[in-house]
Amino acid sequence: MKQCPKFTFGVGDRFAHGAHAQLQAFIAAKELGIDICPTWNKSNREHEIIGSEPQQTRDAADKAVKDLGWTGEYLLDADHINLSTVDRFIAPCNFFTLDVADDIGEAADASDVKAFIANHPELIGSIQIEGIAEPLEISAELVEQTANQFLKATQKAKAIYDHIVTAKGQDDFITEISMDETDNPQTPPEMLIILAAIADQGVPIQTIAPKFTGRFNKGVDYVGNVEQFEKEFNDDLAVIAHAIKAYGLPAALKLSVHSGSDKFSIYEPIKKAIARTGAGLHIKTAGTNWLEEVIGLAEAGGDALALAKEIYAKALDKKAALCEPYATVIDIDDSKLPSAEEVNGWTSEQFVAALTHDQSNPGYNQHLRQLLHVGFKIAAQLGDTYLDALRTNSEVVATKVTGNLLDRHMKPLFGG
Repeated sequence: MKQCPKFTFGVGDRFAHGAHAQLQAFIAAKELGIDICPTWNKSNREHEIIGSEPQQTRDAADKAVKDLGWTGEYLLDADHINLSTVDRFIAPCNFFTLDVADDIGEAADASDVKAFIANHPELIGSIQIEGIAEPLEISAELVEQTANQFLKATQKAKAIYDHIVTAKGQDDFITEISMDETDNPQTPPEMLIILAAIADQGVPIQTIAPKFTGRFNKGVDYVGNVEQFEKEFNDDLAVIAHAIKAYGLPAALKLSVHSGSDKFSIYEPIKKAIARTGAGLHIKTAGTNWLEEVIGLAEAGGDALALAKEIYAKALDKKAALCEPYATVIDIDDSKLPSAEEVNGWTSEQFVAALTHDQSNPGYNQHLRQLLHVGFKIAAQLGDTYLDALRTNSEVVATKVTGNLLDRHMKPLFGG
């Protein structure tokens, strides 16, 4: 089992042109005493939309590491994979996010559920967890109910894990299990039962991505009760620490926050929690890079601004198709989207203000931002036109990418 660094930070690079600028943020953070492991991630869905291969993401990351002299650990995440999609990721990747959300609720065999309950009498009753004020009260009925809901998903995770081990060996990758893209958040008792089931399967997970209360919409701030999130996050940390001792799970096991990009309002509670407990963290900020590329083009003006406007106009025209795959993680009010004609008349400053995630700026438009977040397919369809614009305006784009990661994400989450 490859050892996972304490703090891992997922960055997306849709078009494999941002790795250098992204890595510069990690270098600058390290100079400030913030030691974070870059983890490049790109899902199968994103590769399909763009027409790319995971090896291209690996090549871009390797080149950036070599060119900039990065000597620390770095990872490549096979993001949200399952048995049908994992094979193309096995060779280039060393971090695998096993997505079993679709399997949650699929009933396991009754005999498996019965055996799980029999094997875990310690789960039933009043369980005191260090770090949680009140004991967890877990009935036999809750164990059975949770096993019926999640046991099959853990078995699917085991099948994916075993498939990777068969092809790759078990010593060269890190395993994450993702349960965030589902309807309901997992409660602390459910989390404990799930971790017991994962341990039974023998999957050596080092990060787990649960579903938290609230909305984690793409590219915009957290929508929900921050105090409730803080309680859930701290309770999950306590349950994980307990499960590591109780079930022999890897000592490096930590929480993962998916769709974590720009969740500014929960960064302070996360920072306090990991500082208080000494826990690790994995957080994903994948789509931020793509949006900063468009902001950089808009700021550059001229033909680059015209291209940014064209991308918006085409995204607006294809809105339904672009949004459909991301329906559960976006909330766009069509009435708040400016027309293509209006945007076409904008200055560079107006476009940048609308897209940049600065909630104090009256020009900021979270609906436009979410649409462009899922609109990267438009840029992919533009092909070399888009890529040439990135090359031509590489300096201003890189400044945006690096500054966004360092100043809006790394410093608030990990800084002094």
